[in-house]
Amino acid sequence: MKIAVDAFGGDNAPFAVIEGCVKALKLYDGFEVILYGAESEILAELEKYEYDKSRVKTVNCTEIITCDEAPTVAVKRKKDSSMVRALEDVANGKADCIISAGSTGALLTGATLIIKRIKGIKRPALGTFLPNHNDGSVMLIDCGANTDCKPAYLLQFAVMADAYLKGVYNIKAPRIGLLNNGAESEKGNELTKATYKLLEESSLNFVGNIEARDILTDKCDVLVCDGFDGNIVLKHTEGLAHVMMSMLKKELMSKKTSKIGAALSKRAFRNFKRKLDYSEYGGAPLLGVNKTVIKAHGSSDAKAFASAINQAIKIFEGNVNHIIEQGIDDMVITGD
Repeated sequence: MKIAVDAFGGDNAPFAVIEGCVKALKLYDGFEVILYGAESEILAELEKYEYDKSRVKTVNCTEIITCDEAPTVAVKRKKDSSMVRALEDVANGKADCIISAGSTGALLTGATLIIKRIKGIKRPALGTFLPNHNDGSVMLIDCGANTDCKPAYLLQFAVMADAYLKGVYNIKAPRIGLLNNGAESEKGNELTKATYKLLEESSLNFVGNIEARDILTDKCDVLVCDGFDGNIVLKHTEGLAHVMMSMLKKELMSKKTSKIGAALSKRAFRNFKRKLDYSEYGGAPLLGVNKTVIKAHGSSDAKAFASAINQAIKIFEGNVNHIIEQGIDDMVITGD
């Protein structure tokens, strides 16, 4: 497996990207890394580490796409950018997947224009994971790729997430929930009402509407929504986790007795923090395009990049795209 990595995408590029790749090379087997970007800088950074040099290649690129550029314009004009060159090599079969922490809009646009959608997919979607109270997680899809959606799009999001969990996590019948403002089937706006009916009539394991307060209570394995609502849920959850940890630390450090209690509970707090850490998952897969595309968090550290590579390996080995293709074909056959 060959993984194309945008070495100059993200807030901590190229340092965290390269460190994460080296970490992954030591942790996981069966893949090679191709680093795209200013070759002289990449090679200088690689010199700091011990690693299997036969598993790393570099591609020199002279341009970088920044987050403040218009995505479509940037992808079309900056042909020698690290992101576009990586996307083109994945599309041409020189690599099997791409990982980037760069501009989300540019990566989504580039993946759609260059790698292209799986036949029958109306809109690719970003899926990410949120922790639940049973030490598991829920896949949130879409979490930001499509702000305006139709019911058919949301049905396809569910099919793609279903395929992902089957292929990567070996969940035989993932529970599909629909984000809504009430549990009853008649609740919601026109989009959710129509989507509810499509999901109910599908062959998916649909468990009904999920209210915001139940997102993290293990009522479903997949939470389907449009990208506007999904991005709000994601950002709110990330922000809430950060604020909760800060408030808890402040209270624990406020008195001598609470400091003692904190010291005794240090391991429990460390485990709790780990469960809320996005770097455990590495990134959000863009489902619905012909090759594996993973959008890493813009502020990803080395641990997050190593986790993103591990996720890419699982998607590849789980044959997720083939399962998605089968699911979409079944939809067409059954008239869904």
